[in-house]
Amino acid sequence: MTQSAVARTQLTDATDAGTDLGERLRESLEGREPDAVILFASPQYDYSRLLTALQQSCEPNVLVGCSSSGEFTSQGNSDGSACAVAICSDEIEFSASMALGLRHDSEAVARQLAGSWQGEHRHHFRYRTALVLTDALAGHVEEFLNQLTIATGGGYRFVGGGAGDDARFEETHVFCGTEAASDAVVALEILSNKPIGIGVAHGWRDAGPLLRVTESRATDVVSLNSTTATDVFAEHALATDQHFDRTAPLPYFLHNVLGVQTTDGYKLRVPLQIQSDDSISFAAEVPRGSTARIMCTTAVDASAAASAACRSALDQIKGSEPAVALFFDCAATRLRLGKSFGLELQALQETLGTDFVGCNTYGQIARAEGQFSGFHNCTAVVCVFPV
Repeated sequence: MTQSAVARTQLTDATDAGTDLGERLRESLEGREPDAVILFASPQYDYSRLLTALQQSCEPNVLVGCSSSGEFTSQGNSDGSACAVAICSDEIEFSASMALGLRHDSEAVARQLAGSWQGEHRHHFRYRTALVLTDALAGHVEEFLNQLTIATGGGYRFVGGGAGDDARFEETHVFCGTEAASDAVVALEILSNKPIGIGVAHGWRDAGPLLRVTESRATDVVSLNSTTATDVFAEHALATDQHFDRTAPLPYFLHNVLGVQTTDGYKLRVPLQIQSDDSISFAAEVPRGSTARIMCTTAVDASAAASAACRSALDQIKGSEPAVALFFDCAATRLRLGKSFGLELQALQETLGTDFVGCNTYGQIARAEGQFSGFHNCTAVVCVFPV
């Protein structure tokens, strides 16, 4: 059986906040030491002090997490805060690992993480899942996930996201034990005898003609249909009667993202800024030669996507009751929706019917059978643990 507890704090002192979270979790678990604690925290905190206080007050066997761009639980939604979930289970085995150097050698990071996992040797566990949290600002996340899939022989399902920093886009961190690091990936290996549910949905629809990515450099799109990327987005603004300010394009970009066509649908990429050559920097890689469309959505569609992702995750736990869920959605979604982001969380709560914890991330990670797999932007990802 799996028991869980969720806590959130808005205390600003790192030591006080970590102690508050730990005490709340232990109280909810009636004094039991958690097998695992997952923490999401605003960059306002001194992470060393926060993690140390949480570790000392809660004494989890494993502690992982990441910095965030908005934190939420079934108890509330805020930024500049910290939240955590503690899990105790006699049916799940957890282990944590962290690898540095994502920016320079994503393949080596994938091999290091995969080499530390125990699933290949723990044959009595039927299901293998990994919570993967990464410094998305280091880049190469899609490539890393492909390498991690290869290194594990496709035997694991992945869920997680890219650490945030309250939309500053300066420095993000992942946590393992009491250590916080950048240019790194942390993974929580989850071995279980009941399936873990992973659901993915984004609710965006195509709003323009099919485009060919005729030139790109990693996360920079230089041209679409042999026209500068900025001109293509400007033409779309004109055609759809939207305001597009080339000197301050983010408000327009948040409502007009690029959907890269795949066999499973459109994988979203958020445009962030215009470069001096009129190329556009995106939040993740956009492959040259791929086909894409400019996409649109509404607050209603975003809420429906969260519900759809949740239903998919619930279906996968095969009739078990949900114990607790993790929820990841994009920092861009929070910026776009503002106060309406609470409606998305409300839709999630109504569909889930139990506690959840999560944060706004710089990209979302999901790899599961029958799901839209890979690294995403502006996409709702739900992970459900069964009782």
